[in-house]
Order: sequence, then structure tokens, then C-alpha cells
Amino acid sequence: MTQAGLAQILREKILSEPDLVLDDPAVMQVLVGAGGAARDDRVVDLRSVALRRLEMRLDRLEDTHRSVIAAAYDNLAGTTQVHRAVLALLGPLDRVPSHPEPSGFRGFLEALHGEVTEILEVDTLRLVLETHHSEADPALRHLGNVLCLAEPGFAGEYMRAAGMAVPERVVLRRVVPAGSPVHACGSGRVGEILSEAVIALDLGRGRLPAMLVLGSVDPQRFRLSQGTELLGFFGAVFERMMQRFLG
Repeated sequence: MTQAGLAQILREKILSEPDLVLDDPAVMQVLVGAGGAARDDRVVDLRSVALRRLEMRLDRLEDTHRSVIAAAYDNLAGTTQVHRAVLALLGPLDRVPSHPEPSGFRGFLEALHGEVTEILEVDTLRLVLETHHSEADPALRHLGNVLCLAEPGFAGEYMRAAGMAVPERVVLRRVVPAGSPVHACGSGRVGEILSEAVIALDLGRGRLPAMLVLGSVDPQRFRLSQGTELLGFFGAVFERMMQRFLG
């Protein structure tokens, strides 16, 4: 092959794949040096091209750096939030040792409805218990804004509504307005809740399933792309505390 033919092939290759040159530091160094020494108008100064590419890479690196920092901050904030919610469920430090729960199951549910809901920054928080009895304990009826009783099988059907044959421990999803009876329990906010986190609860052998349902008026509060580890941890702590109350 003649030198002219080889030059033509090389030229066509560079024109079709310029990154072969622009991404090669050694080649770029030689070309930039040739551009600085040349006085011919036919020689193109590639220094500005190289500088623009370096600036683009720096911008991408900065964007990645900001994304990593933001994700780390969100993860830390979420971890702190869940830890505070768990401590709120455990109760105050100054309680009497012989009474580990200041006011029993009722106080536990009141903390869930009040302080825990505020800490987790959700608009509704429901504990759904499956039961064969249609009526709640009269002492717990006023807690209908957090405690919901349902027929056996309800929890599984509710979680499968996400479209999964075998639902995960935690399901994050959008809520169709007026499509969820859980959020209507006690408060009537069913039409306002637009996203939810559903946490499956195992209350022990021989007991019916249960679940925690966190609702938000923000449709982006709970999304499929989010991690579920922290909510899974919260659910694991919660079900262990529930098993203590159930004996």
C-alpha cells in the first residue's frame, strides 16, 4: 500500500471516529505541539478542542460528585429519621422499670399516630390488623385514626395490588385517588393521599398477617426507584414490639 493510500485510510478513520484521536493523550500532545510550531494556515490548532473536552469532562465529574453527596446526605437524613421514630416507639427513658410501656398498647398506638407520624413526615400512618372479629375492642375504638381492622386475606390482596405476584416486604407506589380504603380509616383523607409505603408485618406463628401503611399527599414521596432498607428495618422493629404486646 502506498503512503498516499495509507494516509487516505487514516484520514477516513479519523473522520469517522474522531474520538480515537481526541481521547488519546499521547496523540493529542503531538498534535497540539505540531499546531504550536506550525505557521501554516492548513494546520488546525486543537488546543481549544482539547480544552472544551476537558471542561465537559470536569462538568460531568462535578455533576456526579454533587449527585453522590446528595444521595449520601439523603441516606443519612433518612437513617436518622427512622432511628428517631424507633426511639419514639420505645417510649421515654424515665419510665418505671416494672412497666416497660407507659400506657400499654393504647399508648403505643398513640405514639404511632402522633410523634412517629410527625418524625417520619407522612400525612397518614395506619396499622392494619386482620381479624375474624368485626368489632374492635371498645377501649380502642377512638384509635380508629391509626388502627384499622380488616378481614383475613386483606393485607396480602392490598400488597398484591402493586402488580407483583409475590410482593416484597416493602412496597412503594402511587395511590389512585379514592382507591385506597386504608387511608380513609378514621380520618377520611382517602382522596388526598397520592403515594404510599406498605410494610408487611409478621406477628408470629398462628397469627394473621398485618401491615403498616404510610401515606403522603406528595405523589413523589414514595417511588419504586427508592430504597426500602430503612423502612424494612422500621417494620422489623415494629413487629417485634407488636409481638411483645400480643404475648
